[in-house]
Amino acid sequence: MPTVRFTQNIQRHVACPPRQVGGSTLREALEAYFHTNEPARGYVLDDQGKLRKHMAAFIDGIQISDRDGLSDEVRPDSTIDMFQALSGG
Repeated sequence: MPTVRFTQNIQRHVACPPRQVGGSTLREALEAYFHTNEPARGYVLDDQGKLRKHMAAFIDGIQISDRDGLSDEVRPDSTIDMFQALSGG
């Protein structure tokens, strides 16, 4: 089963421990995660179900390409890492 992990800086705002979940796409895996952790949903996804601008997602170390539909493929042994995107100068 894929593993979903959140960085420590995100966990300062909402508790989201690593968890193994089902799913063959990023959307399916995140929905499985949010099923047991609803507060994390609002921090990660906007009201249209898209990845929020301040979030970045990587599957097996590769940044996702579909921030809107979250259709990137997830393998059974994948690791999904959720980061808070940083900006500034």
